Amino acid sequence: MELITNLEGVEKLIKEQKLVLLFFGSQDCGVCRDLKPKVETLLEQYPQIRSAYIDTNEFMELAAFHSIFSIPAVLVFIEGKEVIREARYISLRQLQSRIERYYHLLFC
Repeated sequence: MELITNLEGVEKLIKEQKLVLLFFGSQDCGVCRDLKPKVETLLEQYPQIRSAYIDTNEFMELAAFHSIFSIPAVLVFIEGKEVIREARYISLRQLQSRIERYYHLLFC
């Protein structure tokens, strides 16, 4: 997961990539610290998904721009359009199922 530090970086990633996952979290959020490596492991199964991490403590404006009010949060974009939004209590199983469905539609 690459670290994104400004709105231009986020918008460029979303615009230029077919399938993008954004993970919003912070270092002082225990659930975020636990969930992030699990999401990264899950994404290894989907090599064409570009992913980015946004630290909401350091870059609050990015969280606000995407209407993130609780963390951890995961947003998935397909061709610039938000298709998945999960926050706070994120089921990896459900997230994987939803990602897999979109992934297979686009790349298989």
